[in-house]
Amino acid sequence: MEPQQKPSRVLVVTHPLRQDVAELAGKLAAALEAEGVAVKICSGATRSLLRPDALVVGDDVTGENADLVLALGGDGTVLRAAKVAAEADVPLLGVNFGKVGFLAEAETGELETVVSRLLAGEYTVEERTALAVEAMGTDGEQHHSWAFNDIAVEKAEPARMLELYIEIDGTRISRYGSDGVVVASPTGSTAHAMSAGGPVVWPDVDALVVVPMNAHALFAKPMVVHSSSVIRIGVESVGTEGALIADGKELTRLTCGSTVTIRRSARPVRLVRMSGQPFASRLVSKLSLPVDGWRHGRI
Repeated sequence: MEPQQKPSRVLVVTHPLRQDVAELAGKLAAALEAEGVAVKICSGATRSLLRPDALVVGDDVTGENADLVLALGGDGTVLRAAKVAAEADVPLLGVNFGKVGFLAEAETGELETVVSRLLAGEYTVEERTALAVEAMGTDGEQHHSWAFNDIAVEKAEPARMLELYIEIDGTRISRYGSDGVVVASPTGSTAHAMSAGGPVVWPDVDALVVVPMNAHALFAKPMVVHSSSVIRIGVESVGTEGALIADGKELTRLTCGSTVTIRRSARPVRLVRMSGQPFASRLVSKLSLPVDGWRHGRI
């Protein structure tokens, strides 16, 4: 492992409602500042807890003046920090305070080790594919956004199906009624896409995943396409709205005639890695996979 440059300015992004995380963030900042590292802590803003979008990070949060972003929280916190890091083109290190922490590199009890290895430059940086999305409404209004894990076109009304079509590189592939479609990066293949029945894709595979959700069709299968592919989803439902979701956050509503175009983003995420643990090992440990079949131990 070639030593990396010691960070001089670190942006710490934390969960806005976890007091334990806030306290540890303060201790972490003090330890880094004692070694001459400038630290800024961003906990985000908290809206009314009666609202489903209660947890937000202000639009003014930026990693422009940082050379490393450190996320303290679960995968949701890492996802929010990932956009900041990607926009600033700086590495991102996640420390897990959540349940699974698939995107995190370290656990809560390893903060002391994290600090010492950061200061010594004992880490590598791994580039991960992200997604860019453009939605076009029937009125010509456009919405542009970015996601690390996935982009989803979902039905906005639980009791109704969403009629849509899928095109890949300009060719119509499928057309059906469904709960929606998830397009995931390799990193995001273990999130929403996997829950919808999609394949697990190793993060270094140069591909994107397209997964229908509960399609009313006999042959609506998940697809793995090249990362250079352009995926276009068109909404055909009359009287039923769709919702465009990026990394779990609703961006806009979609009506009949709306289209969504998804491609690989020009802004990847640069994840900090401190261990040589292979992805297969991470997959087994994070998801607590039962590696022994029912025949194990039988004669």
